[in-house]
Amino acid sequence: MVYPVGSKQTLSMLTRDGVRLDADVYRPDSADSFPVLLMRQPYGRAIASTVVYAHPSWYAAQGYIVVIQDVRGRGSSTGEFELFAHEITDGEDAVNWAANLPQSNGQVGMYGFSYQGMTQLYAAAARPPALKTICPSMIGYDLYHDWAYEGGAFCYQLNLGWAIQLASETARRQANSDAYRTLYTAARNLPITDPVDLHSGILNQLAPNSHYHDWLAHPEPDAYWQTLSPCSYMENVDLPMLHIGGWYDTHLRGTLRFYRDMAARSRFPQHLIVGPWAHLPWGRKVGSVDYGPEANSPIDRLQLRWFDQFLKGIDTGLLDQPPVCLFEMGSNRWRQFDQFPSPAPIAYRLVTTGLAAMDEREGRLEPVRDGGDAAREPRRTRGDGDSTQCFAASDKTQNSNLGSADSPEAKTQNLKHCLPDTLVHDPWRPVPSLGGHAGFPAGSFERSAIDCRSDVLTYTTEPLAADLHLAGEITVELYCTADTPSFDLCAILSEVKPNGSVYNITQAYQRLPSPRSARLTSRISPTPHQLTLQPTCIRIPQGSAIRLSISAACFPAYGVNPGMGAAVHQGCLLDAGVITIAIFSESNGLSCVYLPIQQN
Repeated sequence: MVYPVGSKQTLSMLTRDGVRLDADVYRPDSADSFPVLLMRQPYGRAIASTVVYAHPSWYAAQGYIVVIQDVRGRGSSTGEFELFAHEITDGEDAVNWAANLPQSNGQVGMYGFSYQGMTQLYAAAARPPALKTICPSMIGYDLYHDWAYEGGAFCYQLNLGWAIQLASETARRQANSDAYRTLYTAARNLPITDPVDLHSGILNQLAPNSHYHDWLAHPEPDAYWQTLSPCSYMENVDLPMLHIGGWYDTHLRGTLRFYRDMAARSRFPQHLIVGPWAHLPWGRKVGSVDYGPEANSPIDRLQLRWFDQFLKGIDTGLLDQPPVCLFEMGSNRWRQFDQFPSPAPIAYRLVTTGLAAMDEREGRLEPVRDGGDAAREPRRTRGDGDSTQCFAASDKTQNSNLGSADSPEAKTQNLKHCLPDTLVHDPWRPVPSLGGHAGFPAGSFERSAIDCRSDVLTYTTEPLAADLHLAGEITVELYCTADTPSFDLCAILSEVKPNGSVYNITQAYQRLPSPRSARLTSRISPTPHQLTLQPTCIRIPQGSAIRLSISAACFPAYGVNPGMGAAVHQGCLLDAGVITIAIFSESNGLSCVYLPIQQN
């Protein structure tokens, strides 16, 4: 039944410490009682996340009271805004208030993405009885690994842009026209003056209390992050949840980490949907690729069915369907799974003449053959790639025995006969970021001009004899030496089309050793390093090829490593030197990429 919608009301509540929180309330024009949908956000409630969701009046017309609330210190709500600091208690108070609104039937659900997704987790952590279900989208479960840092490297472009956006809202509330105009301009042309020193002059001047300064000052997964992260508070939370993500969303790691945690322990249904989208918007075109009409967001109708199921007790058929729904890029269709796919990975070794930096034809990817193609399982290391663990150490320099019964020492015995590929990183001209999940704009773009650079190593398969379906996590293991105490590795998996164009699929980034390590050792013998790429689901058609690109920078998505082994908030461009990295391979597959190939 579709209801007429009454006039929007602006209502206020008081938190337990006396702060007034303002909200816009949309109601069906009916005398009946209805469940409540609550969204809590920091960007001014009028926008109501309509960059990705239908307007609140659409949900109200479906028979819900919809509450869009300004969090503390944002919009017209009073109090001081401190990033995530008050969202557990304020969220609990908001749920209790919403449950007792006139015509509410006492049943509350929450929805929203990004910060609005986070407020759902914090409110759920308080376990208010009226909160019956949530639909968190694109969230950071462990804020260190899922939002601020990746592989020990600071997510520079994302974090700087977001901090400037939040600072502009503060300037607007203060009616500071000059500051607002300056920040508005900066958000559209990020003020990057030093790729190594990531401190921001504009934020130092106009937002001295910004969380950005604290995030830079805490380059390790320490107690600061434990206090801030939702995963510290969710142990006893159990609700039906619809988890929403995007293959090119910067927070996909957090979305999947939270989904896997809840799916492993919850008594209630946990469903997951991942589209081809970036953080926003959720449409058919992502980056420069059009994924067709099926990629247009189905989320509003899906959420409506979810809320009808759990807030109205209507059997919508959702629980008869597999819980995991993934958009397969390439075929441009939705696929359903009983769980998030994790097929036995197939190892492809890096083969080279030592000239992979100079000619794209010199580096090859070949299946590892042990009497046939071998499925070789990479050992999971703790950290960004562990989708359920919070606050893992960011030090990724430990030796590992990945994908082989041989020890790393045994695998390197024959290296004297190997000619490594040499990667020379010049901080004066770092390899630029283009799309992916960490750059802006995000998504898939044609990157052949980047792959042609001499500071990018490329390894490419032969054209595929048949369609190849990848679904799950991709792992890269590289045996490296470097001439500096610290260096970065960026791994990008791409599709090479028959016409020679190259489109990125997924990537990973890692700082070695990470800021947590105090060991500044010289690399005399190769050390294995594992990079876990952002999960994906894609069909690569017959005739295309798969490419792995390796570089030592991806700027400005991540800050440039000066090579000193210093923490991310230390050093400047003047300190940065040229870094030379050698990557080794040999016939037994020393350096490999592990592909999650779906056997259809």
